[in-house]
Amino acid sequence: MNKTLSTLLSFLVTLIIPIFLLMLGVRILLTPAFPEVEYRMPNFPEDSYGFTQAERLQWSKISIEYLVNNEGPEFLGDLTFENGNPLYIEREVSHMVDVKVLVKFGLRLWLWATGLLVGLGVWAKFGQWWQTYLLGAKRGGWLTLILVTVLGIIASINFWAFFEQFHHLFFEGDTWIFYYSDTLIRLFPMRFWQDAFLMEGIIVVGGGLALALGLKPEK
Repeated sequence: MNKTLSTLLSFLVTLIIPIFLLMLGVRILLTPAFPEVEYRMPNFPEDSYGFTQAERLQWSKISIEYLVNNEGPEFLGDLTFENGNPLYIEREVSHMVDVKVLVKFGLRLWLWATGLLVGLGVWAKFGQWWQTYLLGAKRGGWLTLILVTVLGIIASINFWAFFEQFHHLFFEGDTWIFYYSDTLIRLFPMRFWQDAFLMEGIIVVGGGLALALGLKPEK
């Protein structure tokens, strides 16, 4: 293969790697395993309005399932407590619809990134530019570590400000702000999100380190 083309494709691999790792972390967190671990973490705040741990696990898993399935808003809107009251008010369901749109976009992006990495990898293996491909993946690992470090520093300075700016970036106005008595906050308090961002960081950093230090392309 032409050296210039293989170099350009290698840099494409470098740019795709952070997207792949970031969205891989998100997909792992969007499984029932994360709330199972999170609600059992030491000093995780109890729900002052009465949810038991079992109820939190039940409702949180259903809510997370909604984000990755193909159901409409009625999947959440039709949920009720034993007394017949809706689990989520209309404003909460509307926000979850917005979140689902964002999640679906991110997961499609992850699938595209995965497909491109696999496709380019096969091409590299049989097109005799495998070492250049590995070099691109290694650089992608380092790029991922740099990005996560910058975001980690910003988040550690003031997590609430970071959390707020994140929502302003992806959601309109104050549609993501709720009362402490609302179900979304009772199921997913700030501690939940702090730990989620931390776990995301651990997953992504682990992947970045594996690529940056584990790959040793021949020169």
